[in-house]
Amino acid sequence: MGAWATRECASKGRRGGVAPTKGGRGVAAPAKGKVKGKWRGESAKGKGLQWESVLLCAVLQRTRSPRSRELGSSSILCRRHEIVGVVTEVGSRVEKFKVGDKVGVGCMVSSCRSCESCEQGFENDCAAWVLTYGSIDRDGTMTYGGFSDVLVADEHFVVRFPDHLPMDGAAPLLCAGITVYSPMKQFGLNEPGKHLGIVGLGGLGHIAVKFAKAFGMKATVITTSPSKEREAIDKFRADSFLVSRSLDQMEAAAGTMDGIIDTVAAIHPLGPLFSLMKNGGNLILMGMPDKPLKLPAFSAIRGRKKLAGSCIGGMRDTQEMLDFAGKHEITANVEVIPMEYVSTAMERLAKNDIKYRFVIDVANTLKAAE
Repeated sequence: MGAWATRECASKGRRGGVAPTKGGRGVAAPAKGKVKGKWRGESAKGKGLQWESVLLCAVLQRTRSPRSRELGSSSILCRRHEIVGVVTEVGSRVEKFKVGDKVGVGCMVSSCRSCESCEQGFENDCAAWVLTYGSIDRDGTMTYGGFSDVLVADEHFVVRFPDHLPMDGAAPLLCAGITVYSPMKQFGLNEPGKHLGIVGLGGLGHIAVKFAKAFGMKATVITTSPSKEREAIDKFRADSFLVSRSLDQMEAAAGTMDGIIDTVAAIHPLGPLFSLMKNGGNLILMGMPDKPLKLPAFSAIRGRKKLAGSCIGGMRDTQEMLDFAGKHEITANVEVIPMEYVSTAMERLAKNDIKYRFVIDVANTLKAAE
């Protein structure tokens, strides 16, 4: 099993990370900028890819990891996934990619590949999955994410980008995009004519609206912020807009939705959302509040309504999502920033001052630092 290789960026001594290769199945490339140090573990030989600088890395997320929550830590992570670049070297047994391909890596870089979930295409549900950042690889080394000049990955966990999609706007699709696309597909909320409720119009929600409209669905945005109405309808083409604090609006929309995807990470009542769905509807959670959500049991019992959760998606669905996005020219709304702007960006995130994703320009930041 290949270990995470690391290089030191000569300019500022950053320690970059590269994804693990599995059985020599990686893709690789030398970086544009100067680097020092040596690879450890496997190189791009075999079934691995390496690509030149992580050109862009999205998304910034001001959050505490599940592990830090369990330990009671208040540490904040600046997550470094949703990584895109161009292949500059491939291993001898690589089958899916060639030099020059636009590629990306999302939230995970490894799984057991043999459990029921993996065999069904849901590597994201594997008990042995390895995250792209802040995770312990199967050989005991740490994964470091995309703040680096090169990245090596097992080709199974690499996806191909449609050539015409801009890489900055498409980078957030590697997490935010698949996070909303997968449950829409798995729960049948991708059928033309169906009515989908989308709770929250942030980094996940605005992409969900775009996918829903591309599927030919009716999309209703549900939020506590009345000020977002014009943007939801005029910019993202949502069909309707509900202020969840308005009893009149919520009552008027009761029983009209086939399902709801809930992208909000803050504590909020679930009962009113159940009332919006038709009998047999699914309410799918994607946010991770710091405290448990409360659900009045009768809200689910009445009308055979179901509560479910979803976490990103498998590699097959991720590639399918990117291809669908390419066909319909779907990208995230982003603000591209240099790496030195990260601290300010985190402060802005804390104030909810971003529409709708930050994307870090890693390659040009490292060039400027040479």
